[in-house]
This record gives sequence, C-alpha cells and structure tokens, in this order.
Amino acid sequence: MKKLFTFLTVAALAATLTSCQSLTASHTPKKLLVVTTTTGFRHSSIPTLEKVLTQLAQTSGEFTVDFVEQPAGHPNGFAPALKSDASDADKAKEAAWQESLKTELQKLSPENLKHYDGVVFASTTGDLPIPDKQGFLDWIKAGHAFIGIHAAADTFHGWPGYADMLGGEFEHHGRQVSVDCLVQDASNPATASLPKVWTVQQEEIYQFKNYDPMKVHDLLILAKHPETGAPGHYGVSWCKNYGDGRVFYTSLGHREDLIDTDPNIHDRKNTVEIAQAYQAHLLGGIEWALGLKK
Repeated sequence: MKKLFTFLTVAALAATLTSCQSLTASHTPKKLLVVTTTTGFRHSSIPTLEKVLTQLAQTSGEFTVDFVEQPAGHPNGFAPALKSDASDADKAKEAAWQESLKTELQKLSPENLKHYDGVVFASTTGDLPIPDKQGFLDWIKAGHAFIGIHAAADTFHGWPGYADMLGGEFEHHGRQVSVDCLVQDASNPATASLPKVWTVQQEEIYQFKNYDPMKVHDLLILAKHPETGAPGHYGVSWCKNYGDGRVFYTSLGHREDLIDTDPNIHDRKNTVEIAQAYQAHLLGGIEWALGLKK
C-alpha cells in the first residue's frame, strides 16, 4: 500500500510539473517598442530608462523590448538651426541626420506596429517625424498599449490628437523639489504597492495644460503646487482608455536616482527604496496597459 501511495504521489507530481511546463511553454511575452528619440531637449536619464525597462522585461518575463533610438550625429539632442551661411558640407550632414531619424522612426509605421502589443515613449521630446500620425493613433485605439514616461508629455506640441490621447501636455516645470504623491487608486497595478502618501525626495515636477482630471483616471496627484504651495489638484500619473486601447502616463522619471536602484549612483537624493517603488510603479503601469493585470 505504501509503495502504491508513493507511486501515485510521484505520478501526480510529474503530471503537475508537465502541466506547468506546458503553461510556461504556451505563454508568449508581449512585445513593446520603446522610443527614445528626441528632436528637442534630451534627458541624460534616457540611457538609464533604457536599461531599467530592459531589466523589468527580463525579470518579469511578461514582455520583451525593442528600441527606436537616436541616430548618430546629434546624440545629446536636436541640432541647432543651420545658419544662413552654412557650408554645403554642414547642410549635407544635417540632411543625412534627418534622413536617418526618419528611417529609424519607420519602426512606428502601421505595418511594423503589427508586430507589437504596445509602444513606450521614454522621455521623447519635440516633433518626431513618424510616418503616419493618424495611423499611429488608430493603432492604439484598435486595442494596443501606450506608455508615456516623463517628457513623453513634452512631445508633439502641435498635434492636438496626441495630447488628447495622452491626457495632458507639458507646460513648464520649476526647480527640483521633494513632493508627497497621493495615491488615488490603490487597486491599480501601478499604485498597488505604493503607500497612500508616497514621498519622492527630489524630482522635476511637471505642470500641464490640456489636462482634465475628469477625462483621465488619476493614479497619483499632488495636493499642493510644487512651486507655490497653493492647494489644488495637480496630476502626476494617470491612465485612461483610448478606444479599445489603454494609455498609462507617469510624469516621474527625470532623475537617474529615482529610476535606478544602483546604490552607487553619485549624489543620490532618492533612496534605493524610493527607486524600487518607482520601478514597481512603472512595471505596474506597463502591466495594466498591456492587459496583463486588471
């Protein structure tokens, strides 16, 4: 009888392991396309965002990341306007860079986006020459994810459709300050692991135009203006449905020591624990936008 029990236990365990292996094998990670190109101010924290997004993809196993990156030539931002007496060589160099940028952004064409479940704009800035603006919005509306980080709100200022999709548009920021972020929805994956009042020790805090709290689902807000201290409702992070698609935006993500948990970051103002909380916030927002968590 004991031998029979042992045999049945081993058989049941083997069946369970086989079932788990089958589920694992059938799980296909979602695919994200991360855009870090800029035609305006370029944040020094962009490489850190690229690194952390790659790490979150690898550790969670829930998604993979491909990148749309800055072409060589103007690695630190957009080139200044050519002078009227610019040489033919300088004009040719600038034209070549612009062409390289357009080629890189072809990855956002409706045809190529068929291979992805979502797009991340990680501190993009300026007017990016994507090939089909309306096609891009239609792709999100059709049931795909858009994740915007920090300066994603400082992108496409002349395109009302983008601001409408995102839920707000960067207006200005003051000096970096400490803020108390108030969680508005503790059930959302982006805020589920955060305390009710989450203190960020130092960060660049955006103020927005074309932001209406009635048209988004707020996740984090401030109850005091970060520059004047005036009481009010100031959006920090939110999510929203866009057609059948999902949009998640967090304005946090300027400082490397907020994004990265590396304890050796020079002149760290935010603790490693705050950076861990930020990564959980970002991962949860991605998971929500991709429909991986409700």
